[in-house]
Amino acid sequence: QVQLVESGGGLVQPGGSLRLSCVVSRSIFSSATMGWYRSAAPGKLRDLVATISSDGRTNYADSVKGRFTISRDIAKNELYLQMNSLKPEDTAVYYCKAIYGGHQYWGQGTQVTVSS
Repeated sequence: QVQLVESGGGLVQPGGSLRLSCVVSRSIFSSATMGWYRSAAPGKLRDLVATISSDGRTNYADSVKGRFTISRDIAKNELYLQMNSLKPEDTAVYYCKAIYGGHQYWGQGTQVTVSS
């Protein structure tokens, strides 16, 4: 089993920045694909924001390229999402996801609201 716990969400003005963190309960980064997803409303599908593979390759949704950066601290078992130049349309619940050992694991989500 793998547990994921997100933090760092909140209310921010347009143009502002936030950094999300995801603490992972086990050392899986060398064998896992990690990612951030978001859902703009309850019941809506979770859209891919960014992923980082076991060898460190990153991938971003077109809507966040150049503004968001995914990274990880292998020693701390933490995944991050640095979000800059935030827009109202970035408002969503952000989820951390791990694909590991043939299974998918999700965190509980953290709310990000971009509003003036």
